[in-house]
Amino acid sequence: MNFNELGLQAELLRAVSAEGYTTPTPVQARTIPVVLKGRDVLAGAQTGTGKTAAFTLPMLQLLDESGDRGRFPRALVLTPTRELAAQVAESIRTYGRHMPLRSTVVFGGVGINPQIDTLRRGVDVLVATPGRLLDHASQRTVNLSKVEILVLDEADRMLDMGFVHDIKRILKLLPAKRQNLLFSATYSDEIRALADGFLHEPEMIEVARRNTAAETVTQVVHPVAHARKRELLSHLIREGDWKRVLIFTRTKHGANRLAGQLLKDGVSATAIHGNKSQAARTKALADFKRGALRTLVATDIAARGLDIDRLPHVVNFELPNVAEDYVHRIGRTGRAGAEGVAISLVCREEQYLLKNIRRVLRHDIPVKRIEGFEQGNCPEDGHRTQGQGGPGYRRSSTQFARRGRGKSWGDGRRSR
Repeated sequence: MNFNELGLQAELLRAVSAEGYTTPTPVQARTIPVVLKGRDVLAGAQTGTGKTAAFTLPMLQLLDESGDRGRFPRALVLTPTRELAAQVAESIRTYGRHMPLRSTVVFGGVGINPQIDTLRRGVDVLVATPGRLLDHASQRTVNLSKVEILVLDEADRMLDMGFVHDIKRILKLLPAKRQNLLFSATYSDEIRALADGFLHEPEMIEVARRNTAAETVTQVVHPVAHARKRELLSHLIREGDWKRVLIFTRTKHGANRLAGQLLKDGVSATAIHGNKSQAARTKALADFKRGALRTLVATDIAARGLDIDRLPHVVNFELPNVAEDYVHRIGRTGRAGAEGVAISLVCREEQYLLKNIRRVLRHDIPVKRIEGFEQGNCPEDGHRTQGQGGPGYRRSSTQFARRGRGKSWGDGRRSR
């Protein structure tokens, strides 16, 4: 199948062709015709499958065909993070370049007055994060009474970040009659409950198993003592001559610390997280994309939604506390059919987190030991603290013994 067979108009096909795309991804092939028919959609697709184009292309066509252009937004796209909002807005500009549709994006961390000026001039498509959109609504600088199409992108992350009440407040501001599209990388009971609350007889589209990782991502675990993780990371980057690496930590402080340590090792690095200004985050991402930065150290929230073409390596410097977040992390590589490598540096006390990840993935992750970096007890600051399984963990001494000591790598059984 190619894009010409999906029912898209010539202006959109020209834009798609200019981007070098000829064959739609599975989620695009299944979603675009359904959206063009005006149906509601509940789509479950792992990150990196091309879901942004899956809703952007038909949304633009429906708006263009209706021809009802006024001052107020006719399509609203809600995203969980600023970065994802900016990237969705860029996709809308890219694919709609040959169409007379106006779009803008609003999110926090930047001045609100320029956004107000743009909204007053009138837009057809509004991309927004929930908090800033409600700010505009409270100041009556946006009118959502004409919205014909609502898109919730990465709805699972919005729920994880506590936006469920904001979303419900926004839904009350929209007209009852509209088309609704919900996209989620993973399914949960909460997602289904949210979908049941506002989707009308939706078409169910799922192109990957629940909570699965991209098949194009090669995953590997390197056992290593916690105190030597940074040393091993620098070794892998230098020995492998890695050009671009996205590295995950659990905390903002940890991201800052690791970026500073990598700089001392001679590896160009910067951190990106919620405490950074929007300007700093935008610059860091731009530098990373153009190759001026070798490594970008990020927290889960900051990295969710990052769209980086041909990113070859993702490293879990620390495993996430929530197993499903592992899927989101490694989905930054291996996007849209490209191949990628996801590496996890795992100390002994993180084995129970690794076990949870395996349970979510429903398969094991290959374990590869790196010579010279022996597995240790994962002490914090050079010593073991009873009741802790490394930084950020709080475990009882019995859990400590049960989940950490005496376990072999790879199968969870007691070693002989």
